[in-house]
Amino acid sequence: MSQGIAGADLINTVSERYAEEITTPEYGEGLDGLLTARQNQLRGIVNGIDYDIFNPETDAAIAARYSVDALAGKVQCKAALQQEVGFDLNPRTPVVAMIGRLVDQKGFDLVAPILDRLLSEIDLQFVILGTGDPEYHEMLRERAARNRRQLAAFLTFDAALAQRIYAGADMFLMPSRFEPCGLGQLISLRYGTVPIVRSTGGLADTVTDYRGATHRGTGFVFRDYNAVALSVALGRALEVYRQPDRWLEVQVQGMRRDSSWAASASRYVDLYHEAIELRRLRSPS
Repeated sequence: MSQGIAGADLINTVSERYAEEITTPEYGEGLDGLLTARQNQLRGIVNGIDYDIFNPETDAAIAARYSVDALAGKVQCKAALQQEVGFDLNPRTPVVAMIGRLVDQKGFDLVAPILDRLLSEIDLQFVILGTGDPEYHEMLRERAARNRRQLAAFLTFDAALAQRIYAGADMFLMPSRFEPCGLGQLISLRYGTVPIVRSTGGLADTVTDYRGATHRGTGFVFRDYNAVALSVALGRALEVYRQPDRWLEVQVQGMRRDSSWAASASRYVDLYHEAIELRRLRSPS
């Protein structure tokens, strides 16, 4: 890796924020000095998702199709998900989802200490899908057994179920310690499921914090890596959720964000042309 970084005409990673972060000791994994020395050649292009596959208007895996201009189908998807996982069919109770690896990097060490309080003090339903560290498997099995009406944990990989969760949930929790880009938040935006993320890497580049004063934003963002900051962000999301008009603003702005490969692909083409030109200028005449 170090030889590749040292010898490349240009260096690219999968988000602009992560390109900045890897020049620091915290994120650089010992390569931060070399990356800092080559910072002028370092770029970041955020990933995209396949809009043919991740499309709530055509997705055959979900209970009802819907679009940014016709969201009634998402209400049906939520009811179908609640029924599938054994929750009470209550359209007013927010459904919070997590999909991904059950490891500290994805922020499970922040979720674990506050999960009991969330389930006991807040009217919400929690769906988790993924595999990872055995300690989190055990913790989720035990909590789900005690809170069957509020917590459903699927400790497996199931692509079709993931689609149904993205479509049926109200909020998508992704409190990562670090995240070069992340795809979960991009899919959740596409499906009108509002992301709650930590401001790091690609999460910072793709989710903008909703502010009621401006009526602008696509999700809820927190900065400090601790359970208190996560709780505050979730609390802000729940407060806006109780205001349907404002919640709709967040959903619509997120669904209208272009998370497709179209924009990113054009930037890659520009990157390749830049690299070719740099090589031409450095080559002997």
